[in-house]
Amino acid sequence: MNSQVNSITKERLEDSIIKPISHFNQARTCHTAHYRLDEMRKAAVSFREDMLAKPQVKFYRSMELIRVPYPSKYAFLNCNVIPMPFIHILNRLFVVQVETEEGLKTILLSPSDTEANAETPYFKKITDKAGPAKGLLKKFIAPEINSVEGCLKQLNLKPEDIDYISYDHLHTQDIRQWLGDDKQPGLLPNAKLLVMKDEWESANNLMAPQLDWYCPNGLKGVPEDRIIQLDGDVMIGEGLALIRTPGHTDGNHSFVAHTPEGLKVTSENGVGPDCYAPEHSRIPGLKKYAKQTGMEVILNGNTLEAGLDQYISMIVEKTIAGNHPDYTEFPNMANSSELTGYWGFPGYKPTVTYGDLNFGTLTTNFNK
Repeated sequence: MNSQVNSITKERLEDSIIKPISHFNQARTCHTAHYRLDEMRKAAVSFREDMLAKPQVKFYRSMELIRVPYPSKYAFLNCNVIPMPFIHILNRLFVVQVETEEGLKTILLSPSDTEANAETPYFKKITDKAGPAKGLLKKFIAPEINSVEGCLKQLNLKPEDIDYISYDHLHTQDIRQWLGDDKQPGLLPNAKLLVMKDEWESANNLMAPQLDWYCPNGLKGVPEDRIIQLDGDVMIGEGLALIRTPGHTDGNHSFVAHTPEGLKVTSENGVGPDCYAPEHSRIPGLKKYAKQTGMEVILNGNTLEAGLDQYISMIVEKTIAGNHPDYTEFPNMANSSELTGYWGFPGYKPTVTYGDLNFGTLTTNFNK
């Protein structure tokens, strides 16, 4: 009886923190992509106005984790942009605190276990080709800058301070280090994963074209009570939203955080501001391709689970974000895997990068 009461109490507690929002419900029912784009764009404008009228997050910080190689043919789908077969992308951790009806909550967005994620088949094939020099190759092509544990220590946060973790999608992710499995407990004893139901089901039932991009057994054995499957768009307390943006994967979602610098939108549908405003890009070929084709955005297309949906989703993201306050030709995106310049991969340079972001005051020393 007590366990049943505790379960009900926990559900009600979660419901007071995670609340559904309906701005996009009607637009998503449009079956024709052209009309769905029009309606989703209108819904994004309405959502942006509502979000900006509400409180901001209490704290927002992005922190560099690791730089990794990524095929340019996927990063700039269908664009003949640079002669190099690879670009370099920077993976970041986002630490966000929001006020809720149940008090302050701390969320980690994109907490990558860099060591475990290296087992993702696509990247493992690259490093395994180096044989005995594998370790040296990894240091060159995928230099680690920090770790999730290091970031928490740097911020004076304890593992038990983290309430939720979330990823815009589950490519390359191994979440067992954080949430535990049937063999050992995780590092974050109180954290739960926020994930779209479509993403969770897809990642647990992979098809052949997807296998290269998912970490083997990365979700295996994780306790069910550590997973919160979402049916759609939600607010997490005040100032943070998770918006369904399918395309790159079936259950892709975007983080929208209300900060002193406007709405910061995070996902991997695109690999940087250049891809959301290609008409202003100085990356060779990107602007020309956009002009020739009429493409408003350039897709990150390594799996192409739903290309038209991804195109619509990216336009929704840039509409919600609005223009960056300083780089006004580009949207206010804070991509989870951002195109960056790197001496080991010459031949390209992003037009703009926003760097690590830091807003608000972090609260530590919780009593949980």
